[in-house]
Amino acid sequence: MANRVTIVTVAYNSEEVLPQMLASVPADVPVIVVDNASRDAAATKTIVDKAGGQYLRSEKNLGFGGGCNLGAARADGDFLLFLNPDARLEEGALEALLAAAERYPDCVAMNPRIKGRNGRAYFKRRSVLLPRDAYLPRGWPDTDREVPVLTGAAFFVRRSEFDAVGGFDEKIFLYHEDDDLSLRLAQRGKLFFVREAVVFHEEGHSSERSVEGARFKARHLGRSRVYALRKHGRPHPFLGSFLAALGQLLSPENLLSRRKRAKQVAFLRGVSDMRYKGISTGDFSGR
Repeated sequence: MANRVTIVTVAYNSEEVLPQMLASVPADVPVIVVDNASRDAAATKTIVDKAGGQYLRSEKNLGFGGGCNLGAARADGDFLLFLNPDARLEEGALEALLAAAERYPDCVAMNPRIKGRNGRAYFKRRSVLLPRDAYLPRGWPDTDREVPVLTGAAFFVRRSEFDAVGGFDEKIFLYHEDDDLSLRLAQRGKLFFVREAVVFHEEGHSSERSVEGARFKARHLGRSRVYALRKHGRPHPFLGSFLAALGQLLSPENLLSRRKRAKQVAFLRGVSDMRYKGISTGDFSGR
């Protein structure tokens, strides 16, 4: 597999989970770890070096898509697997993905079957960029099938197709970058769910967890939501997002929880940031 696929992971203060991810990768498969300006660069580099991976440091946090693009530029092989640092490959996962790529030659990208904590089905069945009639039922499909959108937690893509669409949109700092890439790739071929390829995902542990961290992520979610909706021509990108954010903020569940309230206020701020920013203006990565 060494000459066929390269794994790219973007790490941001991910020292706690990164060793388990690296240990799950077959020894003959190259791994590029992009350190997205983590606080303790030395610790991250030590972990990567010990596992035999390639460490690539960015002094600026480029966001998820920017980090993925940086790693992809250094990768070899016909396929890329963008894998979250809090994910782990189960035995045979890469072989199953490569076999599926041979089996479905018109498929440009795919997701494995992703297990969350306690075996929960982690399956991206919908997106705000899709009409409701394109949504899929909850839970994993019973067999391989075409899907309308993929999650970035374990995103397997033909290198030629990734390059052809220009990779991830770096104007999206965090969230919805996988939706956007999925829709652009779907214009060139099919997206697939591959049931026999299994990845475990320890959801929400790829970076630090704090009220401030939640606030930061939520604000970028609001910005990315409006940007992506505008980019893909969805109706009422700002007003729809603003009203949804306001409704969430005013729900009793969120008002009574400090962390949830902080997230919803930040999400509303992120949406509001986009009131005066067009589809192609500015760098939305600032705090």
